[in-house]
Amino acid sequence: MSIDRSLKIKGALARHRNVLTRAERVGKLKEEERWQEDDSVFGLPKVAHRKSHAGRKAKEGIEKAGEGEAAATGTAKAEQTES
Repeated sequence: MSIDRSLKIKGALARHRNVLTRAERVGKLKEEERWQEDDSVFGLPKVAHRKSHAGRKAKEGIEKAGEGEAAATGTAKAEQTES
């Protein structure tokens, strides 16, 4: 039997996963300061794990800044031609 293509890719496990392991959940709780060392690892509270969209806001900000500059430049040129 052959191996599925998704398992052959080196970075296949680097993608976003919805389910965290117990160790990952404990680590996230420690970051949020919701974990005490004497707490049980069974029955852990739910931990929100969202996929981050890195770079998207920065790119939108650059585009909006570019539009603002273009509008300001266009207004300045219009004022110069009117004078």
